[in-house]
Amino acid sequence: MTITCVIRYQIDPFQREAFKKYAENWGRIIPRCGGHLVGYFLPYEGTNDVAWGLIAFDTLASYERYKARLKSDKEARENLEMAQTKRLILREERNFVEVVDGTFGIPSTLSRTE
Repeated sequence: MTITCVIRYQIDPFQREAFKKYAENWGRIIPRCGGHLVGYFLPYEGTNDVAWGLIAFDTLASYERYKARLKSDKEARENLEMAQTKRLILREERNFVEVVDGTFGIPSTLSRTE
């Protein structure tokens, strides 16, 4: 079973670019520590202070091993410290979800001309 950790961030909308850098840093760190980075997402239209990060794992046990690796990763610690110092993240929530078979990654069936 693959599970995905969905992280919902309430961010300071005036520090959107700094949060973007924070998220880009995770693009190097997360795979190195054992997570499958699905992606980080910034607000585009609508609410301007909510962002998401999605990270997949084979099991909850693999998530626990990942967390232990993060604690010993110098770049991960520096990235977290930067976010705390700049107060980019006002609130963070984590939920774990599983993909419903046959519903993820299905491309549009419309032709490109429609």
